[in-house]
Amino acid sequence: MRGVVFDGSQVRVVDDLAVREPGPGEVLVAISAAGLCHSDLSVVDGTIPFPAPVVLGHEGAGVVEAVGAGVTHVAPGDHVALSTLANCGTCAECDRGRPTMCRQAIGRPGRPFTRGSEAVYQFASNSAFAERTVVKAVQAVRIPADIPPASAALIGCGVLTGVGAVLNRARVDRGDSVVVIGTGGIGLNVLQGARLAGALRIVAVDANPAKEEAARRFGATDFLTSVEGVRELLPTGADHTFECVGRVELIRAAVDLLDRHGQAVLLGVPPATAEASFLVSSLYLDKSVLGCRYGSSRPQRDIALYAALYRTRRRAAWHGPCSRSRPRSPPPGTSAGTPSESPRGPAGGAAASTGPYRIPPRGPPGPWTARWTPGGGGRAPPAAG
Repeated sequence: MRGVVFDGSQVRVVDDLAVREPGPGEVLVAISAAGLCHSDLSVVDGTIPFPAPVVLGHEGAGVVEAVGAGVTHVAPGDHVALSTLANCGTCAECDRGRPTMCRQAIGRPGRPFTRGSEAVYQFASNSAFAERTVVKAVQAVRIPADIPPASAALIGCGVLTGVGAVLNRARVDRGDSVVVIGTGGIGLNVLQGARLAGALRIVAVDANPAKEEAARRFGATDFLTSVEGVRELLPTGADHTFECVGRVELIRAAVDLLDRHGQAVLLGVPPATAEASFLVSSLYLDKSVLGCRYGSSRPQRDIALYAALYRTRRRAAWHGPCSRSRPRSPPPGTSAGTPSESPRGPAGGAAASTGPYRIPPRGPPGPWTARWTPGGGGRAPPAAG
């Protein structure tokens, strides 16, 4: 089968990849669509250290082909969205409802793939850039079959991380003010999470002015190209700031922009050895700096919830009283291809952004953005977050 493999020096599309059958508590999934997240590119450029060779990809959705012994919540033919969280389900953190803190789900890469006699690693317990993958049963969340795979794929990383950071970690409340620094895939989902939470002022900040249209569509009430202008909009500061870029100077800005009792949530991923600084005295007014892994999510609950929200809002867009002026789903094939074709990328076959990509003029308010179908001949989306 085909897949996108990083061998430690270059990314290539290969056609001699094999995946083993699912074992007890595992699920074999035929991937229908996958998103390109910046974390995949971070493996390639070394920002995220990871053993090679490895099959990339970790935002995926597809159809269950087979299940291992003991798996009862999904069956062959079910449509599923995949999470990257291969938590054990039995430790104290899982029992407390904090699966993102499960130690079994961090730093234990498996090797379910082979190329000839060589074992190949799985990235983020997922590897959605393959035609088929094997995941732990807890990672496969059944979703309605009428959700487009290209939209469903994004729920498993970008949506869980961005919306989850708002609802689960920051717990943004009605009437709060929110500043989102960086409007890539993660930032856009923070914006729509803030809108879902009922935030009153939602300020998006991105150096690229071309991102304003998408930012406002996802929920921003204001758009700036620099953090310097935030105080003009929020003179006393923000209740919540979200740094979605991964630059230490923007982390400092996120802290400096807080109002009393505000909290800065760090979602961007700087290099592993990066250090950030801030004025300690600025925190004494009950301000907080919060890390956040994977949106502090509970994927079996949250993926189903976000899928239901997507369906509800999309149906309202199609059938609401103002349906003629309401957004519609992205047309099939936009920035996507078919599994039988080859992804195009830069020299070496990397599945990175290869040029302009298309966002439908008025996409649905549900969780979706540009996407890439594994093996697809369409353009890969730009790095998210």
